[in-house]
Amino acid sequence: MNKNNNQQGNRLAGETSPYLLQHAFNPVNWYPWGEEALEKAKTEDIPIMLSIGYSACHWCHVMAHESFENEEIAALMNQYFVNIKIDREERPDLDDIYMNAVTTMTGSGGWPMTVFLTPELKPFYGGTYFPPKDQYGRPGFPQILKAVAQFYRQRRSEAEMQGDKLVERLVELNGFTLQTKTLDIELLDRASDGISASYDELNGGFGTSPKFPPSMTLSFLLRDNHRTGRKSSLDIVVNSLKKMAKGGIYDHLGGGFHRYSVDEKWLIPHFEKMLYDNALLLRTYTEAFQATGEPLFRNTVTETGFYIIREMLKPNGGFYATQDADSEGEEGKFYVWTPGEIQAILGEERSTLFTQYYGVDDVGNFEQGASVLHQKVELEALADSHNLDPEELRSILGEDRCKLLNHREKRIKPGRDEKIMTDWNGLMIGSLARASRIFAEPLFLHSAVDSINFILKELYKDGRMLHVYKDGRAKFNGYLDDYVFTISALLDLYEATFDLNWFLHAVNLMDRTLEQFWDSKKNGFFYTSNDHEKLIVRPKTPYDNAIPSGNAIAIHNLLRLATFTGKHEYREKAELGLSLFSDYMATAPGGFGQLLSGLDWFLDTPVEIAIIGSLEDPRTQAMLKLIDHTFLPNKVLAVQDISKPESNISDYIPLLANKKAIGGVPTTYVCKDFVCQNPVTTVEELALLLKKS
Repeated sequence: MNKNNNQQGNRLAGETSPYLLQHAFNPVNWYPWGEEALEKAKTEDIPIMLSIGYSACHWCHVMAHESFENEEIAALMNQYFVNIKIDREERPDLDDIYMNAVTTMTGSGGWPMTVFLTPELKPFYGGTYFPPKDQYGRPGFPQILKAVAQFYRQRRSEAEMQGDKLVERLVELNGFTLQTKTLDIELLDRASDGISASYDELNGGFGTSPKFPPSMTLSFLLRDNHRTGRKSSLDIVVNSLKKMAKGGIYDHLGGGFHRYSVDEKWLIPHFEKMLYDNALLLRTYTEAFQATGEPLFRNTVTETGFYIIREMLKPNGGFYATQDADSEGEEGKFYVWTPGEIQAILGEERSTLFTQYYGVDDVGNFEQGASVLHQKVELEALADSHNLDPEELRSILGEDRCKLLNHREKRIKPGRDEKIMTDWNGLMIGSLARASRIFAEPLFLHSAVDSINFILKELYKDGRMLHVYKDGRAKFNGYLDDYVFTISALLDLYEATFDLNWFLHAVNLMDRTLEQFWDSKKNGFFYTSNDHEKLIVRPKTPYDNAIPSGNAIAIHNLLRLATFTGKHEYREKAELGLSLFSDYMATAPGGFGQLLSGLDWFLDTPVEIAIIGSLEDPRTQAMLKLIDHTFLPNKVLAVQDISKPESNISDYIPLLANKKAIGGVPTTYVCKDFVCQNPVTTVEELALLLKKS
C-alpha cells in the first residue's frame, strides 16, 4: 500500500470533528459537506462520492487505511468525483437520508457508508465497506469507482432516473398518514406478544447475533409488567439485564457497556463504548432496580455511572461522545487478558479464583489466546468449591478487580472522541439525575447539573439549540433529538432537585420545539427545523435506532408536561403523534419501544404526587425515598419547599396549588386528573396510597 505524507492536509484540516480530522491528511481531496463542495459538483457537473462514518467505527478505520490512504485509489477518487466526508454524529440528518437510500438499494446498511450522488444530491448507487481489491465477496473499491464514473458519464439519464426513483421512495418512507384506529390497550397487548415472540430464553435479549442492548424494548416490558402484572414480561427484562451485566459486553473492571455483542451470548463485544448506550442502559437498569430491588442492577448502575464520570466527563461539564474499539491498531487489545498476565499481578492463589470466576483460561475466548472477562460461574458456587464465605470471596474479587484496573490504566488507551453532543448529553444527564436520587449518589447529580449548565451556556444561543461542541466551537442547527432529549433531561433534573428553573427551561424549549418541528399539516415532528438547510427530503422518524425516536421522546415530554401543567394542548399533540404512528407500533413493536412506553402513559391515568414540606426535613426526605424506590413509570412529582417559599410556583405547576402542610408537618398529596386522595403525613400512609396506584 502506498501512503501519502500529505503535510498540508486537505479541506478537512480546518474541521473540529475527530473523525474528519482522521482523514485530513489523506491523499484524497476531501471536502466537508458545504457550499464549496456542492457548488463544485454543480458547476463542473461531477458526481459526488459521499463517505459517512464515525470515529469509533472499526471498519471505518479499516477502509481509511486500505483505500483513503492509498495514493492510487485516492487518485481515482480525485479524478472522477467530488469527495465529501461526513461525521454521522455531526450530521445525523444526512446520515438518515442516505442510509435509507443505501438500505433501499442494497437491502442492508452500516458504516462506513459510501453513496454516489448526482450534483443535485440524488443518490444513484451506494454500499457500505468496500475492500481495496475483490475479496470478502465484495468488488474492490477501485473497480467500483471506475464503474460508477463510467455509468454516470455514459448512461447519465439512467443515473438520474435511478436518483429520482430513490428520492420518491425516501419521500414515501417519511410520509406517514394519520390512522383512524383507536389508541387502546389491545395495541399494547399485541405489542408485548410480538416482542416476546423473538425473545432468546437461553441468553436473554432478542434474536441472534449480533446482539445490541435492547434498552427501549426492555423499558416498555417493565411498563407492561407494571400495567398487567404479566410475569413473563418481567422475566424477560430481568434475565436479559442479568445476562448482559454478567457477559463480556460489560466492562467488569472499569464499568460501562460496549456497543454490542458479536455473538448471541453477550460474550465477545465490539469494543467501542458509546455515551448513548450507557445512558440508556443506566436508565433501564435503574428502572429494573426500582421494580425488583436486584442488587446486581444497583451495582451495574453505580459502576457505569462512575465510569462515565471518570472517563467521559469534560472538566466543568459536558460528556464526550465515544471511546474507540481499537488501541495500538488492534480491536479490544486494551480490555483482554491472559492467565499469565493476571497471575503476574495477583499471584497464583488469587489469580486462580479470579480466572475461574471471570472465565480466563489458556485457550482464550478472543484472539491470540486472550480472553474477554465475563462472569462464568456463580459466586456462591465458586466460594463453596474453595471453602470460602461468599462475602469473603466477593471482597477478594473486588480488591483484585481494582488491582487489574490500576494495571490496565498503564496500557495505551483507546482513542476518545471528545465532541460534546447535545442529544446524547441530554440522555446521560437525565439518566444520572434519576439515578442520583434512587441510589443516593450526589456525584451523579453534581455531574448532571454541571453538564446541563454547559449545554445551556455553550449550545443554546438566542433561543435555539445547537448540535455539537468541540474545541471551543458550537455548530450545526439543533435537530429534534437535541431539543427533546434536553427537555427530558430538564424534567428529570426538576424531579431530582425540585428547582423550578429546570422546569421552566423545559416548558420554554417544548414550546420552541412545537414551533420549529411540528408538522402542522400531517402531524408528528420533523427531524429538522423549519429553517434548516433544504435537503432532498425532510425526515420524520418515529422508530428507535441506537437512540430513542425523537418523536417518541417528544410525545413523552408532552404527556409529562400535560400532567404537570394541565394544558390540554400538550396532550392533544401527543395523541395526534401517537395516532400517526399507531400502525407501525402494531406491526413492528420491536422498533417502537419508546413510543409504546408513551402510549402506555397516554392510556394510563398518570399519578400526580405533590409534597408540601421542607426539603431539609428528614420526614420529607423519607417520603421522597419511598417514592424513589417505587416503580411508578407514569408519574410526575412536584415539591413545594416551604423553607424557601416561591409565591408563584403554583402558577407554573398547578398540581401544587391550594395545598398545605397539615399541622406544619410534611404532607403528600397523591392525585389523578388533579383529583386528590386524602393527604398523608407518614411514610406508612404514603406506602398504602402508592400501592393502590
